[in-house]
Amino acid sequence: MSAALPTVADKPRYVAAMFGRIAARYDLMNTIMTAGQDGAWRRVVAETALASPHPATAVLDVGTGTGKLAQVMLEAAPAARVVGVDFTYGMLRVAPRGLRLAAADALRLPFSDGEFDAIVSAFVVRNLADVPRGVMEQVRVLRPGGRLVVLETTPGPPGVLRPLYRMFFRRVAPLLGRLIAGDGTAYTYLPESTLAFLEPARLADLLRQQGLVDVTIRRLALGCVAVVSGRKPAILPAPGGTP
Repeated sequence: MSAALPTVADKPRYVAAMFGRIAARYDLMNTIMTAGQDGAWRRVVAETALASPHPATAVLDVGTGTGKLAQVMLEAAPAARVVGVDFTYGMLRVAPRGLRLAAADALRLPFSDGEFDAIVSAFVVRNLADVPRGVMEQVRVLRPGGRLVVLETTPGPPGVLRPLYRMFFRRVAPLLGRLIAGDGTAYTYLPESTLAFLEPARLADLLRQQGLVDVTIRRLALGCVAVVSGRKPAILPAPGGTP
C-alpha cells in the first residue's frame, strides 16, 4: 500500500479531516482536474439512475459532499425527494441552500430498507473504509427494481495512456493541490486512492455479489472514470448468489 494512504482503521478520521480542509476549493479543483467534464459525468449518472419505466420518487446521494450530484438529480427529477448524506460537516456547509442534506456515515445509513428508488454516488466509494459493506448498505436501502449507480475514477486507461495518467496524478495533481487548494497532502492521497482502487470490472463483480442484476459499465474520459450500475431484483438473492 502507498505510504500516502491511511490504514483501514485510520481511514474514516483521515478522510473526514482531509475533505473538511479542502471543502472550499473542492469543486474548483474537480473542474480543473477534469477539464470541466465532471458536470457531464454527473448527468450521465442521473440518466442511468432514472432510466426506468417507473418514475423515481426518492433518490439518495451517498457522500454528497458539496451537493453537486444531488443538484443534478433534482434537476433531472424535480418531483422526487432527493436526499444527500455525507459524514464531513465541512463539505455539507459549502453545499447550496435548499438541498435536503444530512450528516451520516455511508457504512451505517440512517434509512429504512427499500426506502429509495435510486441511489447514486460520485467519487465516494473508493474512500470507504469497507467497500463491500458500503455497497451492502446502499443495496439495503434501495427498493426492489431500483438502480444503484456509482461514478468513480479508475486505476487508469489501458495501454500506453496509463503511465501518462499515473504521472499526471502523482506529479501534477499534488502541485495543483498546493497552488489552488493549499493542500498538497490531500491531492497526494486522492490520486493514490484512485490508483489503488478496483478496476471497473471488479467493482461490477462486487455489485453482482451483493445481488444486483443488469450490471453495466460505462467508461468515460478514455477510461479514466467509469459509471458502474446495477438493478435490485424483485427478489434479492443471498450475497454471492444469482437471481
